[in-house]
Amino acid sequence: MAIQGMVLLVSLVLMAAIALIFIRAARAAGTAGASPPSESARTRLIWMLAIAGIVISAGSLARWPHVVSGDLQPGATVNVTGAMWYWEIDQHRVPLGVPVVFNASTTDVTHGFGVVDPEDRLLFQVQVMPGYVNQVQHVFRKPGVHRVICLELCGVAHHAMLSEFTVAAAN
Repeated sequence: MAIQGMVLLVSLVLMAAIALIFIRAARAAGTAGASPPSESARTRLIWMLAIAGIVISAGSLARWPHVVSGDLQPGATVNVTGAMWYWEIDQHRVPLGVPVVFNASTTDVTHGFGVVDPEDRLLFQVQVMPGYVNQVQHVFRKPGVHRVICLELCGVAHHAMLSEFTVAAAN
């Protein structure tokens, strides 16, 4: 099982454990003053909420950006370096529809490397810390100009730490 799948599985198991704790607490709690709902109605409600929570969590966790596996053959590799207060990107054109691996590093403080699509939706982000090269893989599905933003407050000009690249079909 890939590490990302393992993270998803562990997250779901821990959420289920927390849901069970809440179920036990809800069963043990009495209601003061009002007549409590029947035991079967209370049990149905608790299970419906627990199942809804697990389904919503699984649905929201399934689309995480995936870590780069050792056997991946990327369509492109982009090296990104963050510094106060700019991004240095070695490619300003990346291919559409193939895995692109971003190697993100920094020369000074921690930055948050975030990529935003042309509709201003955050596609992914990765922490960029001094002394490390963090990798993130993404397959771009829409062409256009994508912006790079910093998602970690890094100083007085943090708001101006912007760059961009173009996603287009490979020639």
